[in-house]
Amino acid sequence: MINSETLERFDQKVQELLWNVREQTIELMNTPLKVDTKSSANDLVTNVDRQNEQLIRKRLLEIDPSARIVGEEESFNQKINPDLNGNVWIIDPIDGTLNFVKQRDHFAIMVALYCDGEPTLGYIMDVMNKRLYHAWRGHGAYVNEQQLKAPANSSLADSLIAINGWQLIKNQCHQQEIAQRAAGLRMYGSAGIETIHVLNGQLGGYTSRLKPWDIATGRVIAEELSLLVKTIDDQPLNVLSSNTVLVATKKVCQDIWQITK
Repeated sequence: MINSETLERFDQKVQELLWNVREQTIELMNTPLKVDTKSSANDLVTNVDRQNEQLIRKRLLEIDPSARIVGEEESFNQKINPDLNGNVWIIDPIDGTLNFVKQRDHFAIMVALYCDGEPTLGYIMDVMNKRLYHAWRGHGAYVNEQQLKAPANSSLADSLIAINGWQLIKNQCHQQEIAQRAAGLRMYGSAGIETIHVLNGQLGGYTSRLKPWDIATGRVIAEELSLLVKTIDDQPLNVLSSNTVLVATKKVCQDIWQITK
């Protein structure tokens, strides 16, 4: 079991790393981007995604040489080993790449550490707003140096909610009824940014089909703020597989589970 002294060192080093990666991202944004597609025309990858992941991987292995790393770009076309034994770092070098390319805004950089399956450290860098959201399990959640308070436990009817656009159009998991019962609907196109809005209490919930690098970090921070992170049908979450995930207040979760069951 990893000790507190080691985790404190990891936490300090990774925060420093993410500020460095933010600087690299801003610099590269001002140069011509090299943009490729992955699974579809809307699923993009850029030279910035790749260079960020290379830097994060290199530095994480310096910080934690025995670590196993799961990253979006190098792991995208590979079968991911579901074993969470030991220290597993999960990284998303640019979360919301389509936003990054089209808007140069509303994207994030995310890193999480799971120790023997336990969500332990989590970091979401809101690049354009210069805000690092971070949590160490049992030690509170913060934005930069300011500690976050748990958001109000609002119900679905009293909350704005974010839903993945394609799932809403196709009405997967009763998403249209969920949207109709909420106070309003929002879409941002980045799991990290949408999770931040839930952490801040600006959204009562967020649901989408997410890959490991989309949800691993958000889970660490959300659970530290007494928010729930489960599948949309109230099942335990496997962070190394793709799931339709719900990040929300307890009341929003209960309201949505009544719809989806």
